[in-house]
Amino acid sequence: MTQNLRLPVLFLQDQVALPGMTMPIELDDQARAAVEAARAGSDGRLLLAPRVGDRYPTFAVVASIEQIGRMPGGARAAVLRAESRARIGQGVTGPGAALWVEAETVDDPDVTERARELATDYKRVLVAVLERRQAWQIIDVVNGVQDPAQLADMAGWASYLTLDQRVELLEQLDLEQRLESLIAWTNDHLAEQEVSDKIADDVREGMEKSQREFLLRQQLDAIRKELGEGEPEGADDYRTRVESADLPDAVREAALREVGKLERASDQSPEGGWIRTWLDTVLELPWNDRTSDRTDINAAREVLDADHHGLDDVKDRIVEYLAVRARRAERGLEVVGGRGSGAVLALAGPPGVGKTSLGESVARALDRKFVRVALGGVRDEAEIRGHRRTYVGALPGRIVRAIKEAGSMNPVVLLDEIDKVGSDFRGDPAAALLEVLDPAQNHTFRDHYLELDLDLSDVLFIATANALETIPPALLDRMELVSIDGYTEDDKVAIGRDHLLPRQLERAALGADEVTITDAALREMAANHTREAGVRQLERLIGKALRKVATELATDKAQVPVTVDVADLRGYLGRPRFTPESEERTAVPGVSTGLAVTGMGGDVLFVEASAPVTDEPLQPGRAAPA
Repeated sequence: MTQNLRLPVLFLQDQVALPGMTMPIELDDQARAAVEAARAGSDGRLLLAPRVGDRYPTFAVVASIEQIGRMPGGARAAVLRAESRARIGQGVTGPGAALWVEAETVDDPDVTERARELATDYKRVLVAVLERRQAWQIIDVVNGVQDPAQLADMAGWASYLTLDQRVELLEQLDLEQRLESLIAWTNDHLAEQEVSDKIADDVREGMEKSQREFLLRQQLDAIRKELGEGEPEGADDYRTRVESADLPDAVREAALREVGKLERASDQSPEGGWIRTWLDTVLELPWNDRTSDRTDINAAREVLDADHHGLDDVKDRIVEYLAVRARRAERGLEVVGGRGSGAVLALAGPPGVGKTSLGESVARALDRKFVRVALGGVRDEAEIRGHRRTYVGALPGRIVRAIKEAGSMNPVVLLDEIDKVGSDFRGDPAAALLEVLDPAQNHTFRDHYLELDLDLSDVLFIATANALETIPPALLDRMELVSIDGYTEDDKVAIGRDHLLPRQLERAALGADEVTITDAALREMAANHTREAGVRQLERLIGKALRKVATELATDKAQVPVTVDVADLRGYLGRPRFTPESEERTAVPGVSTGLAVTGMGGDVLFVEASAPVTDEPLQPGRAAPA
């Protein structure tokens, strides 16, 4: 039941009192005046109102004075117990120096079923928060509260609620709205607490792990020291590896200097990681490892002939290289650690004639390791000579990585598409290749990352290019040029029969006894279905025809064995894309022929001369207009 009261007001700074709370209030001048006025004129009761900014509060709680005494520090204080909400009215006069107002008490609304459900949900969330704080006694008190209004007003003690949220609880008369707000605020706090606890756990685990590792490492060092052992994976281990490795004297001396820096560097220094990476790279390089070349010249030629048809110029050059190297070995003229007997070949020709695959055949013929370095689109000079070690993530250049991948100092290195190398603000890779491909200089090739002399004089470099015009003259001058012309029709038929057809039969899961493509069909494909210098398109057409045959065999439209002849090509490949027109075009008066040569091969040009039509009669002694 509501009551109309006349009570003195005590404004609380940074505090909000809710019904059911008991709090000590230090008696300053304002509080002392309010307490004395309450004891003198209102049976020891007063209003506790929050000070909310500049606005005048509209709600407060009626509180009674329980006790007056002193705080542990000696200051006087009063213990006040909040009893019920009250709506503040207009000011009135009263005894003492305190402010007196009229107030009307506000009773809690009737408890609905919805309010009980909300109280249960709020109690569950609140208990979860208290469990994280291990406040077991408070959990028992909360579980013992059955009144939803009393449970909601207990939130005045919640430290995670802001002053504005507590004021909102005081001024919210709807019990259901009060409980819904508390559930939302407590859930938010619980989520933040879970994140904070997770972060704290991660930090604590990291600190504990670091401390545990530190203690274990200290104990491990002490144990190794007692056993007289060195630390593996440390500076002592690198010193042992460098001293036991098969390294040139200059390389060993430089590596031992870096080991000394590693021994002086702390474990937390980033320089230690850079030095370890550099030492690992140096120790992985095959400084003194070389493979023995094949000495049987005839066997090497057989390998080259088995892999490629034609290309006699390249094959002759490789056989000559082998013959000279074999004679030098017989007479003891091999040079190790100086200017070796490597070679630099440049294979220039149209696409599809077998330049790239020829590198693998050369390596097999020489019995050497093979490494392919793709240079197409390379624009950074550091890709060739490596990065300085001062850069984060620095790596050696592609040449050093190729030597490390090969595992020997005399591999066959294929520099593919050397004519596609570009240049920009990061440097010119073609200029960096000048030292690599110069037989007079590459025995002391120096990579920016290693900063050590690397002997490349025994490496057989094979560069491939489609067009020589884009290769700088200085770089082209350092290579022995071998031009590879496009294949004739006879060459294409032989390559298709001996090389392409067996490979495509295997890919189509067909046997030579199941499908046969005649030489006439291969010649028709090469002459009228393709127009190329190489054989890539021819191989695609053979594969297309074999796939059609495989489909027919799978659908019982054909019987084994299947023979593909010229008459069958239209059904497998469609009509010919190109038709010979030389005879027809040259039969017309005024047409003559010429030849065109491009990077894709060559073609026949038809040059036609024509005279303009005129009605003017031709005068004697006057030439016809051109």
